[in-house]
Amino acid sequence: MQVDGGTVGGGRELRADCSRCAGVCCVAPAFAASADFAIDKPAGRPCPNLGADFRCGIHTELRQRGFPGCTVFDCFGAGQHLTQHTFAGRDWRADPATAQRMFDSFAVLRPLHELLWYLTEAVRLSPPGPLRDDLDAAVDETGRLTDGTPAELLALDVDAHRDRVNRLLARAADQARAGRAGPDRRGAMLLGVDLRRTPLAGANLRGACLIGADLRGVRLGAADLTGADLRGVDLRGANLSECLFIHQSQLDAARGDHRTVLPPGLRRPAHWSLKLTPAGPRPRPRRRR
Repeated sequence: MQVDGGTVGGGRELRADCSRCAGVCCVAPAFAASADFAIDKPAGRPCPNLGADFRCGIHTELRQRGFPGCTVFDCFGAGQHLTQHTFAGRDWRADPATAQRMFDSFAVLRPLHELLWYLTEAVRLSPPGPLRDDLDAAVDETGRLTDGTPAELLALDVDAHRDRVNRLLARAADQARAGRAGPDRRGAMLLGVDLRRTPLAGANLRGACLIGADLRGVRLGAADLTGADLRGVDLRGANLSECLFIHQSQLDAARGDHRTVLPPGLRRPAHWSLKLTPAGPRPRPRRRR
């Protein structure tokens, strides 16, 4: 088995490719008018911004038009796998009879692809040994599940599978943090909290809610950020270079600048500020003589 940040085993894709998807993520889920979405949309109804070509009509203006939630969503490649493999190129417009089965299957396939992404990261972090063998086996099993028929996907207890995989992932994170583990803040509610003076290097932040928290200048070391909610987090000047299980979508949801240090393979979001406004009072203009 070979893994990297975008593929697993035989080239399975773990990055979204909207050009080969039928716009499933713009139809299947529901969303409510909020800071993330400008309108209400029930499950199964196409977003009004979805075009005839299954592409978003306001993709380059999503944040400005009130849809930042769309910019941070990632299907981990499940959309194109569903369209091209599970349903063999059929789509919900041309074949309306398949629409509900397609949407229901996506609700199973997307978390499976997300688990595959985390498992590939865990394999990358783990040295040869029993845990690495267990992770390899979990990659193979999860990959096999994603190749199931619609009927097999809908019969799967995806929550039970996720629980089993999460126990492995937690072990892999603990092993990677051995000798430099920090405080345990799993699932902590840290909304809007100023954390600039809180020791977080090597912290366990799995599932922590950090919406709007202030992490300016913080060195996170080998912190485990699995599933941490980073919406609106201020990461200006923070050092995330050694963080574990941080995904691009988490960075896309946060705020940062040119000083934010990122892990290898992740990119600086386009909406992050390139420069900081100089601190301190503005110089007074010199008076003419």
